[in-house]
Amino acid sequence: MYFPVAIFIEEGKAYGATLPDIPGCNTAGDTLEEALGNVQEAVELSLEDATGKPRPSSLEAYRSDPVYRDATWAMVNLDLGFMDSRTVRVNITLPAGTLEEIDRTAKGRGLTRSAFLVRAARHEMAAG
Repeated sequence: MYFPVAIFIEEGKAYGATLPDIPGCNTAGDTLEEALGNVQEAVELSLEDATGKPRPSSLEAYRSDPVYRDATWAMVNLDLGFMDSRTVRVNITLPAGTLEEIDRTAKGRGLTRSAFLVRAARHEMAAG
């Protein structure tokens, strides 16, 4: 989903980014690219305890708001999939030896196969 982002430029300092549809969600960067690149992480931190997904407003919803008078606007595509905690059964294919190694390692760490695979996937996605 695309959300409006208000960008505030502090000349010679930094770029601030605020998501009006997610109260308290702010981030910054030394460059515009860095500030916009930090938005997804800021959203995830802001919504980690939220119970419902936010809905994006149009840019027009904020044009007359004096808080955003000096803002430059961008639209950012946010991945809100992290808010969906439903459990879903999947069918995957693995080499038998790899599955045995996964099961052995998971058991050694006190995890189920599923918990181990989720942890490994999250680790890889964060690295990437």
